[in-house]
Amino acid sequence: MTAILGISAFYHDSAAALVVDGEIVAAAQEERFTRKKHDFDFPQNAVDYCLQEAGLNADELDYVSFYDKPVTKFERLLETYLAFTPAGYRSFRQAMPLWLKQKLHLPKEINRGLHGQYKGRYVFTDHHESHAASAFFPSPFKEAAILTLDGVGEWSTTCLGVGRGNQIELIDEIRFPHSLGLLYSAFTYYTGFRVNSGEYKVMGLAPYGRPELTDKILNHLVDLKEDGSFRLDMSYFNYCQGLTMTSKKFHKLFGGPPRKPESEVTQREMDLAASVQAATEEIMLRMARHVQKKTGSKNLVLAGGVALNCVGNGRILREGPFDQMWIQPAAGDAGGALGTALFVWHQLLEKPRDPQGRDSQQGSLLGPSYSDEDIEQMLSKHGATYTSYHTDDELCDTVAELISREKVIGWFQGRMEFGPRALGARSILGDARSQKMQSTMNLKIKFRESFRPFAPIILREHVERYFQMRPNEDSPYMLLVAPVREEIRTHLGEDYEEAFGIDKLHFCRSEIPAVTHIDYSARVQTVDQDRNPLLHQLMTKFYEMTGCPVMINTSFNVRSEPIVCTPEDAFRCFMMTDMDVLVLGHHVLQKTQQENQMTDADRKKHLAQFALD
Repeated sequence: MTAILGISAFYHDSAAALVVDGEIVAAAQEERFTRKKHDFDFPQNAVDYCLQEAGLNADELDYVSFYDKPVTKFERLLETYLAFTPAGYRSFRQAMPLWLKQKLHLPKEINRGLHGQYKGRYVFTDHHESHAASAFFPSPFKEAAILTLDGVGEWSTTCLGVGRGNQIELIDEIRFPHSLGLLYSAFTYYTGFRVNSGEYKVMGLAPYGRPELTDKILNHLVDLKEDGSFRLDMSYFNYCQGLTMTSKKFHKLFGGPPRKPESEVTQREMDLAASVQAATEEIMLRMARHVQKKTGSKNLVLAGGVALNCVGNGRILREGPFDQMWIQPAAGDAGGALGTALFVWHQLLEKPRDPQGRDSQQGSLLGPSYSDEDIEQMLSKHGATYTSYHTDDELCDTVAELISREKVIGWFQGRMEFGPRALGARSILGDARSQKMQSTMNLKIKFRESFRPFAPIILREHVERYFQMRPNEDSPYMLLVAPVREEIRTHLGEDYEEAFGIDKLHFCRSEIPAVTHIDYSARVQTVDQDRNPLLHQLMTKFYEMTGCPVMINTSFNVRSEPIVCTPEDAFRCFMMTDMDVLVLGHHVLQKTQQENQMTDADRKKHLAQFALD
């Protein structure tokens, strides 16, 4: 037996993953355990969980691997600060204590986290090698082109490569400070959202705007070549030397200072979001075409934070030169923990790989699970009122009927997801046919901005009836956006055409209005019986009752809170929101039957602990 522990930490989204004899046994993000969004500290809880899941002690590990090379990254930081002296001094002074205390002494930090028990060697892989490994090795392809895009690793910000059999090779790169991820983060900052957290808000806001500023971005900020390579005009940015993302020159170009966080989102921010999204999609498409020419492959795999831009992903699949595409579900830094472990197994130990046309990510359901007995103990402790069902059939009948009556359901089942998306294990479910469900769930359940779209889950066998996707196309990880089919769209007339920005939200755009964004797009998750049999059974019951194979699926959390991990987390979130029903395993709780209802003061106190994103 060969056991390899992969770790990512000390930037954002720290995580651990365990690979035993080439099989992904466990993977989890630290934030889920500590309840600190994007927790970057050493992933102690995630490491402990992975070892516990495998029944191993730290002294039974053969290798421990870290997802990047801290000395090389430190070299890049020093060179950057020196290049911008004295302007970068404040940023330098703020960054150095953590580097000198922790980041340059990782073997000591990891050894402490493993309680001094591990006596083997430490392996440090390149940041983009870790991303590339996480994209290719779990994929269903025997060979594929590789594209990794993020903010920055050591020096690389984008890498192009190829994977064949059990080996990957990176063949080209774009280097810091020229970065597609940091370009998008600059606009995230400028539109008033939090960097490394709010980028998905910019993507969700983009359809409300007009991409009128795209030419300005491509003419002034980005020197873009036909092959997708580019250079940024750094006079518009401040991230090399300062504590902000954009410069005064950037603000002058786009007509004023950044939006203040939590202030009103105006048409200006919508147009900025639309414009940077359009520029990003164009760059992604050009890169995809170029890597296909370089490799000759008809398959593409993606990882890195930019690979979570599911609108861009959808365009690559529909308009690009590839027949098939697979995206690592934990595409950001958390997935680097899995990538570095798989890199050791396949690339360094040269162990064979035989994908058999199916990914090995196991639906990305790689986190902890809890038994009905564990859940009962928690519910008894809180004096909760609940009904228990003895079979999956009874449970699904009951829950499907509740959803059909427009009840909002907290759904907690099996192993927790690895990656930023809730995929039906820690989810909030609702009726996609409801016209009021989007605003209800945004404002009363999630406590977040009303413009934010919700994603549909659909029975795999019905996907082509509702969405413009290729025959037999899978999207099990909610990483592709596809247009809603013309046949189920609603004709809206002149009133809709004349509506502006956020006002478009109030129109019913299709037969499934709660998951149809204002540009008639949807971030689709397909559900099949193999990856998630219980969710598939619930949706089949709902389809039999209503004739609709589509539901809303959103993450089980409130705004800025990590997705729930334990039954305790789920119960607390349920009680603190206007969620109607909580399903924990085979136990069903209805809000109206609970005696200890939370007050507004309790709710405010609960929400206050989560930093706004």
